[in-house]
Amino acid sequence: MLLIRLAATIGILVLVLFQTGCGTINTVGRPEHIAANNLKEAGSYCSRLPRVYSGVSYGLCLMYGRPAPVHSWQGTEKAVTMWAVDLVASGILDTLALPYTLYDQSRYGDIELRTHSD
Repeated sequence: MLLIRLAATIGILVLVLFQTGCGTINTVGRPEHIAANNLKEAGSYCSRLPRVYSGVSYGLCLMYGRPAPVHSWQGTEKAVTMWAVDLVASGILDTLALPYTLYDQSRYGDIELRTHSD
């Protein structure tokens, strides 16, 4: 019974991470131009993301932009809870990814989100 509960809890956690668009998955697990495009489409005013704790930075950059339309989930009362879950999950995953992101930060620098034409 305990094993079933643990598996269900892990499954729900994974589902929540993917439903919220976990910042770490978007910045560490995918090509950097995807994160840049996502933030640009969301109307973020951020111009770059550090690679270290990039998932948390990504979530904060999503909040630092144009207001979301009321018909999106970001315009609802559940938005604060979703942002909190995403930032906590991103913080945990960013901590686990520190060896990789520290190396990438020292080698490549920040992830540029804006080109000179923006």
